[in-house]
This record gives sequence, structure tokens and C-alpha cells, in this order.
Amino acid sequence: MSIDLEQFHQVFFEESLENLDVVEQTLVDIDVEGDIDPEIINTIFRAAHSIKGGSGTFGFTEVTEFTHLMETLLDEVRDGVRSLTRELVDALLKSCDCLRDWFDCLQTKQPLTDDLSKPLVAIFESMLKNQSATNNSDEKSAEPSNDSAQADAEEPSSLNHWHIEFIPQSTVMLSGNEPIRLFRQLEQMGEFTATANTNNVKDIHLLVVDECFISWKIELISECSKEDIEEIFEWVIDECQLTVEKSKAEATADTAEKAPSATSDEKESVAAASSPAPVEEKKPVKEGKPKAPAASPAASSIRVGIDKVDNLINLVGELVITQSMLSELGSNFDMSKIERLSNGLDQLLQNTKELQENVMRIRMLPISFAFNRFPRMIRDLSAKIGKKVDLQISGDQTELDKTVMEKIGDPLVHLVRNAIDHGIESIEERVAAGKSETGTIKLDAYHKGGNIVIEIVDDGKGIDAAVIAQKAIEKGVISDTVGMSESQIYELIFEPGFSTAATVSDISGRGVGMDVVRRNIKALGGRIDIESTKGKGSVFRVHLPLTLAILDGQLIRVGDEVYIIPLIAIVESLQIKPDLVKNISGNMKVYRLREDNVPIIPIQKEFGIDTDNSELENSLLVVVEGDGCKVGLLVDDLLAQQQVVIKSLETNYKRVEGISGATILGDGSVAMIIDVPGLISMANNRLQLVDKTAA
Repeated sequence: MSIDLEQFHQVFFEESLENLDVVEQTLVDIDVEGDIDPEIINTIFRAAHSIKGGSGTFGFTEVTEFTHLMETLLDEVRDGVRSLTRELVDALLKSCDCLRDWFDCLQTKQPLTDDLSKPLVAIFESMLKNQSATNNSDEKSAEPSNDSAQADAEEPSSLNHWHIEFIPQSTVMLSGNEPIRLFRQLEQMGEFTATANTNNVKDIHLLVVDECFISWKIELISECSKEDIEEIFEWVIDECQLTVEKSKAEATADTAEKAPSATSDEKESVAAASSPAPVEEKKPVKEGKPKAPAASPAASSIRVGIDKVDNLINLVGELVITQSMLSELGSNFDMSKIERLSNGLDQLLQNTKELQENVMRIRMLPISFAFNRFPRMIRDLSAKIGKKVDLQISGDQTELDKTVMEKIGDPLVHLVRNAIDHGIESIEERVAAGKSETGTIKLDAYHKGGNIVIEIVDDGKGIDAAVIAQKAIEKGVISDTVGMSESQIYELIFEPGFSTAATVSDISGRGVGMDVVRRNIKALGGRIDIESTKGKGSVFRVHLPLTLAILDGQLIRVGDEVYIIPLIAIVESLQIKPDLVKNISGNMKVYRLREDNVPIIPIQKEFGIDTDNSELENSLLVVVEGDGCKVGLLVDDLLAQQQVVIKSLETNYKRVEGISGATILGDGSVAMIIDVPGLISMANNRLQLVDKTAA
């Protein structure tokens, strides 16, 4: 029968990307100048071997042949034949980039590109050729000078006649391993003949779908080695009996020629690795990189620990028991059972809350998934610009919603790149300032107040507020810095097109990125703060919600409408004192809150709501922060605080300015969730709050 392997592709891609992460992280940590633990090489080899085996099973020939070159080089390192040099480490790291690019193409069904693979294949084949020449030279110097021996060594290796017996377990196809696919790979290796043994096939009425009762005897004439054949069966080795033997005549000849056998195997391995260009001849490839898809296909799945699934199953069982109890009470209810009903409802509430928490935990992943890209990035960038940088990571097991993590990756990359380029000084500058030659960048993540905080800390030169202010005035971002605090001046680096770099490079200096960083963080419902000390370093602190699906909100009433303000945006709530309200030009009111003049936004005017209360002294002011400024939202009443499940308006209706989503309350009514930055922008466009307040 035929099995649709498409259903297994996504699992293969996920496992392969995880293996690439293992290879990359291990290579970055290797010190080629010191002693290398053999187990480290084995770890890299196993990861590359798994990618090769999986790609071969699914027919991704280009990937198979490319990883075969990687595997051959790693095998030589593992056997002590080759040294792990800086050049080889760099090439293997670039291979990870190439394979990631190919997996993206395979997932989106786009042609594979060869712009990354071509130079790497040339490097790998050159390394293998040089090593082969070295080995041959060593062998000639070690062996007696014998014309006949030299002639034998120069002749190509003869074909091997292999006898293979393959007896799969009856359940082999249940795991997606179809024997015909294994045979197709053997057929590519040489002259292939298979004879099926059907003696164990049951009567047709006893056959079971997806079970296999056939075994095979195979004859293969090929230059391949026994290891090459066993490698094809590697994915089913635990589900079969496999015998691979040479013909008796060849086995006798091999025994008589023990001395050159190792050399023959080596040459055989090199010959296999140096087979014709793996990518070019199989499929037409496009020059240049294809356009990246809008959304990563990997976002459609997530790996979940079995303990989390078990907790869910247990909670669902508890809910079923509670539902049965309440159903029985409902069908035979009288007032004497009111206490049982109350207890049952309390139990239902508790089970529902636990179920909600456990469901949310399924989406939570350790932030190490986002942090793992940085060791490689810092290694490459610091080498490129001639700086020494030490990366220190802590809190990498702090969990964050998968969707939030996917969207925070690029902003974190911008911040770390800026820390390397702008923050960390050159070696000469650091030595002159009495610092260590090696700069330090720290990444930390921790939970705080129902949110997650990510810190990017560097011990570089810090931010010079005077330089920032001067550049901002030159670019017309501000007219002067009168009344601006140091933290407000730091915020100017997030203005579009703003940069203090003296020269433009491919790392920074174009004024592109930091405004996108803040915009993306704000889109996640978070904020970013800056602390800096000139000459000592800077701290960029990103505050994010743990999840985008549920938020802690404050219910407010405006007229007859109920709205929700995210608690993360609320600074404080207070009863308005009329003597602290001031009128400024443009019919704008501000509230004097200690040292600040806080613009007042009447929500009823922004959303066109009728309200009986038009007097400020009878209203409440909810002070919120967004877009780097504080405003006061005028409301009629503060209601309860509660967690709410966010429903997208764009998906179910359309985008509404000033509203980030909606939720359904306990009484079945719909409440809108206020988008604080969006509401400030609405009011700013109408009344020009920021300019008038500053004036």
C-alpha cells in the first residue's frame, strides 16, 4: 500500500531544525585551540547523520548529498584522521544557514537555491581531496616500493556483490516506513535484484491493513560498503532482522588483503563524498534567494510535554465528574440540595480555572528558543568588526507564550546588534578606559508582576544624552531639550530615521530598526525602557505580557458601555479634584498630577457615547501610559478587575481604531478592550496633545 509522507514532513522539518540548533550551538562553544571532547564531535555527527537519514527517507536528495559531505568530514574528525580547524568550523556553521534556507524552501514548496551551497560544496570537496592526497602520500611512504603494489593501488576499486536479507516486523509500516522506498535507494547504488518471500502472508480474510507479512532476499552489485547499505536501513533497524554479507569469494579475497582494506574503505568514503555536484544535477535550481513566506510554516505546530497532556486529561476527567453531578442535581432539584449545588459550582469554577491555566501552559516555551540564536550571531559579528565580546545568558528557562516569542525574536536581534556595534567599544578604546579587552553582553529573562521582563545589558560606553539631543535637533526631531529629562532624551533613539552612527555599515547606521523595535514591542502589548550610565554601559529592558490570548484587565463604565483597560497600561486611578484641572489652548484640559501635566481624554467623545455625567468632579481619572507619555482617561465608574479572553475584531469584524480586541463577559455581553497607544494617537491627531502640552 502507499503512504502519504506529507503528514510526516512537518515532524521531519521540526526535528531537523532542532538538530541544526544542536550543531550550531555546539560548534560555537568549541575551542579549536584546546582539547576537544570526542563526545562533542559525536554529538555534531549524530545530528548531521539524523538529518541525512531523514532527508534520504523522504526523497530530499539535495539535502541528503549535502549532509553526506558534512558527515564524511565529521567522520574523519571523529576517527582522528582530520583536525577540527577554524576553517572547518566556519564552513559547518555556514552549512547550518544553507540547510535552514533549504528547509524553508521545502516547507513552502519552492525550488532550492544554490547560492549558499555551491561555495560550501567546493570547500568540502577540496578538504576531502587534500586529505585523500595526504593519506595516499602517507601510504606510499610507509609501503615498500613495489611496482605491482602501486599499480593495484591506482586501479579503481572493484564492484562488490552483496547478499541482503531483510525480514521486517509486521508493524513496520505503521511507523511510516515503507520497504519500497528503501529499495529505491538501494537501486540507485548499483545493480539491484529483490526476491519476495510470501510464505508468511495470511489468507485474505485474516489480513490486517498496514501490516507487512513479506520478507525479501536482495542481491546488490555495487561499489558501496556494508556501512552504506546498513545506513539505508537505519530508520527500520529496530523493526526488522537485517543480514548484509559479501559473496564468499569476495569475503575470502578481503581477508587475504587485510593491509590495504582500511585504505580502500577510506578511499571508498572519499569517493562517495566526492560524487558529482549534489545540488546541481538533480533538479533545476534558481539563482538567488526566493522571497520568504509571510508566516513561518513552523508556527502551525508546537511540541508539548507528556506531563502537560496528562494534566489536561486529568482535569477533563474532573470536569466530566462535576458535569455529571450538576446534571443529576438539575434533573432532581429541590431547595434541600442548594448546598450541594453551591459546592458543585465552586468545584466547576476551580476545575475551569485549572484547565485554563494548563491550556495556557501548553503554549508556553522556554525563552531559550529565542536566546539560542545569539551565541552564533555575536561570534560572527564580533569577528567581523574586530571586537571581543563575551555573551552571558541567564533566565533562559523562563517560559513565554510561543506567539509572543516568535514576534519578539527580531526586536531582540536589533537590540543585541546595536549593543555590539554602538555599545561595546573597540579593544583600543576599552584598554584606554581601563576596561578589559573583552566586552560583556548579558541576556536575562524573568517574571515580574504577571509579565516577563527581558534585559539586554552591556558594559560598553553607555548612551551620551548630549550627543542624542544634538542629533535630534539637527534632524528636526525636536527644537530644543528644555524641560526634557535624560530618560526622555534616550527615547529619541526610537524615532524613525534616527541614528548617531558616524558611518553607515551593514550592521547599523541607517536609522532603520530601533523605531521598528518599539513598534513591534508595542504591538505585543509591551514596552521598552532604557537605563544608561556614560562610560559604564546600558540596559534595555523589555516588558511583555506572558500571553496574547488572555490579559488582566480593569473593567470601566462609560455611560451604558463597559470597556476593558489592560492593567499593564494603568499607572493609577483617582477621583478628580477640580482645582487641579487646567484649561490650555485648543479647549484642551490637563490634570496636574504631582510634577506632571496629564492630558485628559474623555472616552465618551472619542467613541461617541452619550453620558449623563458631564461634570469633571463627578468623574474618575484612570492614568495610563503609552507611546512614551501619560494621559488620563475620563470614566464614569471603575468596576471589577478580571482576566479576559481576547477575541480578534479584525478576524470577526474589522479593525476599529482605539480598540485592540473584544471579550465576552460573564453575563454574556461583549466588552471592547481599549488599545491605549491607539487611543492616544486618535486624541493626538484630533487635539495635538503632545505639542500643546509641551508648549
